[in-house]
Amino acid sequence: MIHPELLEILCCPETRQPVREARDEVVQELNEAIRAGTLKNASGNRVMEEISGGLIRSDGKVLYPVRDDIPIMLIDEALALARDPEESEEEAGPDRDSGHHEVEPGART
Repeated sequence: MIHPELLEILCCPETRQPVREARDEVVQELNEAIRAGTLKNASGNRVMEEISGGLIRSDGKVLYPVRDDIPIMLIDEALALARDPEESEEEAGPDRDSGHHEVEPGART
């Protein structure tokens, strides 16, 4: 677990977007891909060492690995994510529009 004060100041070195800790399930999935030899980092190298955690960029497209409680905030070490693993299945739909919209008070519906 990353100390909350450190997490507040960390950001993606490429885009400067904030990062959040990845859930254990996401880390487990990535470690499975590492064991299978199918995971490559942003520089195109196969990832050989399992991760103990991860920091996901706020857009959900990139995870920076954490090894031995140390965040590896290097662009070349970033792991691309197919989609934000923190989104629910409903949010991941094609238009992400549930059909429910707030209505201004007094507006005609």
